[in-house]
Amino acid sequence: AASAPKPLPSSGPKSLREMPHPLATSSSEEMGPALTPSPDLLLPRSIADKDLSLPNGTPVDTSSPASSSSLLNRLQLDDDLDVETRDLFVTVDDPKKHVCTMETYITYRVTTKTTRAEFDLPEYSVRRRYQDFDWLRNKLEESQPTHLIPPLPEKFVVKGVVDRFSEEFVETRRKALDKFLKRITDHPVLSFNDHFNVFLTAKDLNAYKKQGMALLSKMGESVKYVTGGYKLRSRPLEFAAIGDYLDTFSLKLGTIDRIAQRIIKEQLEYLVELREYGPVYSTWGGLEVELSEPLEGVSACIGNCCTALEELSEDMTEDFLPVLREYILYAESMKNVLKKRDQVQAEYEAKLEAVALKREDRPKVPADVEKCQDRVECFNADLKADMERWQNNKRQDFRQLLMGMADKNIQYYEKVCVT
Repeated sequence: AASAPKPLPSSGPKSLREMPHPLATSSSEEMGPALTPSPDLLLPRSIADKDLSLPNGTPVDTSSPASSSSLLNRLQLDDDLDVETRDLFVTVDDPKKHVCTMETYITYRVTTKTTRAEFDLPEYSVRRRYQDFDWLRNKLEESQPTHLIPPLPEKFVVKGVVDRFSEEFVETRRKALDKFLKRITDHPVLSFNDHFNVFLTAKDLNAYKKQGMALLSKMGESVKYVTGGYKLRSRPLEFAAIGDYLDTFSLKLGTIDRIAQRIIKEQLEYLVELREYGPVYSTWGGLEVELSEPLEGVSACIGNCCTALEELSEDMTEDFLPVLREYILYAESMKNVLKKRDQVQAEYEAKLEAVALKREDRPKVPADVEKCQDRVECFNADLKADMERWQNNKRQDFRQLLMGMADKNIQYYEKVCVT
């Protein structure tokens, strides 16, 4: 006989733990020990610790049980990992502008080098536009719903950028698209996705898109139905803690992003004033021969300040803000995966309650309940592994970002300091 599905921890008027299992017999001797939640759903000790403070940014320990995928995650995130052990490299470069009758757009060269058996050739080079990257992300979300899909840069022009075909904007987007593909390449599951393979190798991606449209519409209809109106009792504590952390993280990053944009705006306004201010001293020096030397010195100093401030503003615009925006979008992506996990848990709870209400003396094994339980456990394991992976990436990225910005500010003040 198949093993009985394990209920999830929940709260409410009547806990699922207290409900008689549909496969249990009426005899108390045959019923055995009380049902317990899956080991994968137990709260880690670090989350249960009273000293844990999510609002101050302390990362949540969401490590999953040892498995081949989680061990591979840890290996790929190790700073000492030998690059030679990797077997897939993808880069995005060489943006080109295309002017057509109906539209104007930018394409990017996507170069792939690999030794994987799934690829027919060791190297590929294709051109892709933004909507192709968007197609890839949508396909990954549909085919890998239990995993965190890296975010894409915003489709529309960001604040302060008027021309989306300007060199600055195109370069900023190229860097973001390159990072998007590298995130997927480093993932032990997403990097083996068939749609990713097609994206990297197909010369005519539009032909492939048309072939998959009919199947896509059918899959979309099947995904829409999940719980039939059943409301989730509550998230397990560790996933509730992740949700709280993501809310706080998004709020703090949003505040930092707004302040940083305001600082850049004020720096640019100050830069305009400085550029008008410096030449005044040069003109004055031409009229006052006795004061020409100190006046020219002041003018040169203001010129140095202009150059240093312009470099600092460019660094914040090109390096600092994009990382903030990426992780704001990353947090939203993680929240969406959490919602999908909640939907699957709600479906499992609904099915378990329905079977319990229709309980017979010797009912048949409810295969659909067991399948739904497997989906919940798969969601839990994948989500925890991706959360651990995301936390590691976040710590590395922000360490590099903040230390880099500190160095840039030190260099700025060294340049403008009068000795």
